[in-house]
Amino acid sequence: MSTASTPTTTGDLPDMMAPELVADPYREYGRLREQGPVLRASFMGAGLTWMVTRYDEVHTVLGDPRFVNNPASVPGMRVPNPVEKVMESYGLSEQDAHYMVQNILSADPPDHSRLRKLVSRAFTVRRVGELRPRVQAITGNLLDELAAGPDPVDLTDRFCYPLPITVICELVGIPEADRPDWREWGRSLVSMDPRRMGPALHEMVENVKALIDTRRSAPSDDLVSALIRAHDEDGDRLSDEELVTFVVTLVMAGHETTAHLIGNSIAALLAHPDQLAPLREHPELWPTAVHELVRWCGTALLTGLRYAAQDVRLGDVLIKAGESVSPVLVAANYDPRQYTDPDRLDVTRQPTGRGEGHVGFGHGAHYCLGAALARQEAEVALHALFDRFPRLALAVPESELVWQPVPGSRRLERLPVTLR
Repeated sequence: MSTASTPTTTGDLPDMMAPELVADPYREYGRLREQGPVLRASFMGAGLTWMVTRYDEVHTVLGDPRFVNNPASVPGMRVPNPVEKVMESYGLSEQDAHYMVQNILSADPPDHSRLRKLVSRAFTVRRVGELRPRVQAITGNLLDELAAGPDPVDLTDRFCYPLPITVICELVGIPEADRPDWREWGRSLVSMDPRRMGPALHEMVENVKALIDTRRSAPSDDLVSALIRAHDEDGDRLSDEELVTFVVTLVMAGHETTAHLIGNSIAALLAHPDQLAPLREHPELWPTAVHELVRWCGTALLTGLRYAAQDVRLGDVLIKAGESVSPVLVAANYDPRQYTDPDRLDVTRQPTGRGEGHVGFGHGAHYCLGAALARQEAEVALHALFDRFPRLALAVPESELVWQPVPGSRRLERLPVTLR
């Protein structure tokens, strides 16, 4: 039986920044999963962590309140957040790094519950349903521009990014003139280039501060104005720093992962015409297909680190209070113990077991706030794109598609296609 001080692998510990894991996360994380459900590993210069690889164990960690997101929530633990140190190592100032680390994604109850409640009404199934006509209109405009433009075209640049960033910016209240900047800032933040990351985040924060000043004097029907009211009318509910952090987090989380989910899905369906064919014939399958695409080629491969708030036994491993764990979503979503033939893309696959049948959007208290919106955008975008351009095809061999070397994320650099 393993203990917290004994690795469950022999030889060198796996490095979650290793090039082979970044290049082929499906095969490499799958290989590690079959070594064991909980493995000792190194994580992005933040020290050692427990890598959790199998569906049942990942599902448990994500839903178990004994695992917290912020190490400060561990009783008696008084150490700097290691992820904040990683951010600083990439050129982010201590002050700016705080905006990336101390946000709703890393908060624990009661702060997490308080923050989530402030915006949850903007992302209910009903509210998202009301947004569908606007999502369809934005999609239609983008497809009109594609039809009138050059061929071949990079869909990442002309379609996959513009749709979700327009939707989330309209919802939050980012002016149209600022949206190209937000896209570039987002690219810089995931570039892993210290020369770009720090300046991008600083400019992003300053832009939000200016927007807040503007909305204070001229409120609008957007989420920023609603958050300002929550701050100004009941100041103990939202601090100045939380207000800025909230906007940064919502805009970044609301477009980056969705853009690449759409791009990854287009590439996957073009590479699997046998799966695209039933969707053309039976468009009512699109909602089911999107769930399968999230499982099979979703953007997020890992969650942020979680910390054991007390000693927790996970399988045969004792994880001691204060030790971190890294739930590996991609390994769980390909676990043959949970899925029949998990390596096969099957757009008719029905959920098995609990909830959605995958952990692509997480699980538990930190389940993705914008999951319903992301699914809707992907469904609308994919259905409309393949309907509008029935001859859509990759403009390069699938083997020549370039994947960004971003640990923990699956992102295409470009998606060149021919439309006609």
